[in-house]
Amino acid sequence: MKCIKCPTTFTMMILLLAGITQADEADKKEHPLRPAIRYAESCLKKVEAIPSYEAAFFKHEVVGTSLVKQKTRIKIRHKPFSVYLYFENPHEGREVLYVEGRNNGNLLAHEAGLLSVVGTMELMPTDSTAMSENRYPITMAGIGNLVSAVIEQWQEEVKFSESDVKYYKDAQLGKMTCRVIECSHPQPRRQFRFQKTRLWIDDATGLPVRVQQYGFPKVSGTKAPLVEDYTFSDIRTNVRLTDADFDRTNAKYAF
Repeated sequence: MKCIKCPTTFTMMILLLAGITQADEADKKEHPLRPAIRYAESCLKKVEAIPSYEAAFFKHEVVGTSLVKQKTRIKIRHKPFSVYLYFENPHEGREVLYVEGRNNGNLLAHEAGLLSVVGTMELMPTDSTAMSENRYPITMAGIGNLVSAVIEQWQEEVKFSESDVKYYKDAQLGKMTCRVIECSHPQPRRQFRFQKTRLWIDDATGLPVRVQQYGFPKVSGTKAPLVEDYTFSDIRTNVRLTDADFDRTNAKYAF
């Protein structure tokens, strides 16, 4: 029987160094979504540092088989989480109000014009009537929740490969100059809800102002369909919203 020689100390050192080098190389191959997540998290902190704000809110989303487009004025307060919506187009004059911990956890809504005879409705945020024109409940409204959802999505996607991340500078959104982070996936996979996600950040304020989500094309070679598009503009952070701004008895409201 041949004698098996033990590796020399020198050989063991070479093997050890080789293992360390391979580990270092693996660490350098950071998932491309990691920097995007860190950037989005830094933007989220800026949003959370703002007690309240007002903005114009534009929504373009596919609900079931219908395309819903809306323009509203929105008021958001973070603590307690509060939302007021005034519809400009369509359903001009419609108002929706939600305050965490009040009204039995329900939202308040009323129509304008002839439909105002129905009066104020009190609905659960996930009620079918409340969700008939929405992909998400009012409890997920606002910039902070929107960015949090993108971060959560990317944190799941980072567990897998096939993510192409690009950064675009000087993208124009109305009067705003933005930086855009785009993550796309070449093939439809169970783990990817969307084919492409775009997060827009205003250069001047560092606040996220737009999120776009594209679905996978049903026919290979065709354009990815836009299924979610949420935009905030004319953001006013120098306002101090109080309980009166989220009170159904406010004389400026019609609840």
